[in-house]
Parts: sequence; C-alpha cells; structure tokens
Amino acid sequence: MRIKQHIPNALTCGNLVSGCLSILFVSMGMPIKAALMIFVAGLFDFLDGFTARLLHAHSPIGADLDSLSDVVSFGVAPGFIMYWLMSQFFVSRLWLYEWWWSVGGFNLLPFMAFLLPVFSAIRLAKFNVDDTQKTSFRGLPAPGMAVFMASLPLALSQVGHLTDGALGYWACLGITLVFSFMMVCNLRFFSFKMKSVAWKGNEVRWIFLIIAVVGLAIFRLVALPFILMVYILMSIFFAQKMEN
Repeated sequence: MRIKQHIPNALTCGNLVSGCLSILFVSMGMPIKAALMIFVAGLFDFLDGFTARLLHAHSPIGADLDSLSDVVSFGVAPGFIMYWLMSQFFVSRLWLYEWWWSVGGFNLLPFMAFLLPVFSAIRLAKFNVDDTQKTSFRGLPAPGMAVFMASLPLALSQVGHLTDGALGYWACLGITLVFSFMMVCNLRFFSFKMKSVAWKGNEVRWIFLIIAVVGLAIFRLVALPFILMVYILMSIFFAQKMEN
C-alpha cells in the first residue's frame, strides 16, 4: 500500500489521541484543556475525511478506525466533561454527599453523564449502516454533541462560574438527556458538504456560518453553546427542505 493511503488513517489516529488527552485532562481537573482537545479532535476528524477525498485514499479499515476514534473523542471524552460539570454541583455543596444517592463515597447522580458515550456509540453504529446520510444527517452527529459539551466549560470559564456548580445538576442532566435523544432521533440535521461555495443552494449553511462568526466576534466563548443551538434549530426547520 502506498504511503498516501496511510495519511488519512494517521490523521484519524490524531483524533483518537486528542480524545484520550481530553479524558486525561478532565481526570486531572483541567476541564478547559479537556474541552480544547475535543476541538482539536474535531479538526483531525475534518482533515482525515478531507484528505481521504483529496488523495482518493478511502479504505474499509479507515471507515472503521474513524468510527472507533469518534466513540472516544466524541462520546467518552464529552461524557467525562459532563460528569465533571455535574460533580461540581455536589463538590460546591458538600452536604449533598451525605445524601442517599451516595454509595461508598461516590455520588451516583453524576454517572448519568455516561449516557452520552452510550448514545454516541449507537449514533455512530447507525451512521455506518445507513446509506441515506450522504448530504444530511439523521440524528445529531456525535461531533456536534461533543462540541456542545466542550463549549460549556469554556463559556462558564469566561463568565467566572466554572467551578461553583452554577450550571446545576438538573440542568446538566436535562442537557444530557436531550442530546442523547437527539443523536438517535430521526430528525434531519444539515451537513456542511457543499457541491460548490455559491450562495444558491447553500443559503442555510452560509447564514449559519455568518451567525457563528458574528456571535464569536461579539460574545467570544459564551457564544459557542448558543451557536450549536442555532444549528439545531436551523436543522429542524430547514434540513428536510434542503433534501428536496
């Protein structure tokens, strides 16, 4: 096999390593670095597909490696970030550790965060066997979920509420349940695969990108979760029409 055939797989491995580093950082109490590594994983995820198309280096092992890496970077890693966010609510309220949800010194409620890797794995498995997700996605893509979870500690850090549990356990649980459902539902979400960069036919994509750039320029990191919510809402209203 020629060297160029290995380049996309090497980039996919970069995605996997980034996910592993994200898990490592959050376990060391460094959620900002953990969140940033998910964005790095997303960059590698984009580059491996782009490079594979550019070099015509598609392979069955590449597709499987991509899915396995995505489970770690866009499933397990954001699950750990959400676990950390949930735990901060109880850490800042130590008396809750004596609640009956605590067993053997471990509070069980934050374990609900690991619904994210479970449903992410289901989402990726469904994607691998579904031939109708070429120009749009059926269910929220796992990277989209992961980016949203990664954006939370970044936004909280900017407003000075990263470690005080201000987001709240029940809000975190609601976010976890909603995003777990969205990954496996039948709603259509538009992709950014464009046949051309022309405005016609790509109006929704360009409008979203403009909103994202303006939001980041004005509100910086706080805008990230809201940008993802705009993507979800625009997909609900327009993705199905874009298919027709």
